Amino acid sequence: MALKYTSVSKCLDKKLRIAGFEIPDLLILFLTVSILNFVFGQTDLKLFLVWIPSALLAALLYFGKKGKPDNFLVHWMRFQFRPGVLRAFSDPTSSNNPPSLKGGVNEQ
Repeated sequence: MALKYTSVSKCLDKKLRIAGFEIPDLLILFLTVSILNFVFGQTDLKLFLVWIPSALLAALLYFGKKGKPDNFLVHWMRFQFRPGVLRAFSDPTSSNNPPSLKGGVNEQ
């Protein structure tokens, strides 16, 4: 009786990338191209107002994210939209001072 085996991929945790871009990056690029094409698509300057800004954004994303961890752009956007002060507890509902001991050391 021979041992049966199936070959598997050696890289099971590899992230999905298309042309070096992650999926959120591609969504941002396609959204930019579609909005600019909707606004400036019928003008004679379509090359300068639609395609060149989109190519510059693609180059900025490609070279700006080089060496950064996966989903860097998503985490950076979440950090930017959070409040400036992070607290472990919510703000107090009343501003009453704590009770003091009468006849204690702090009494004058």
